[in-house]
Amino acid sequence: MKTVTLRMDDSTKDELDQILESMGMNIATFYNLYTLRTIRDRKIPFEITAAEDPFYSESNIRHLQRSKEQIRQGKVVVKTMEELEAMADE
Repeated sequence: MKTVTLRMDDSTKDELDQILESMGMNIATFYNLYTLRTIRDRKIPFEITAAEDPFYSESNIRHLQRSKEQIRQGKVVVKTMEELEAMADE
């Protein structure tokens, strides 16, 4: 039998202990159940997702569409890098 050591914040551990105790188990039992479920199903037993890329948010898409329309209508100002640097020095 192998030993596994986990590190977690004290308050997180205390809260987990309380919840598991109300279910009649300790953290070792919980971890073993979690591990067996992962092995049986060959996946983590809950969904893990990343935060949505803000570039594709509805508000940014609307902003990009407005910008695209302004370009289509010729409502743009074109500056060279030298002109922009000169403006920054003013």
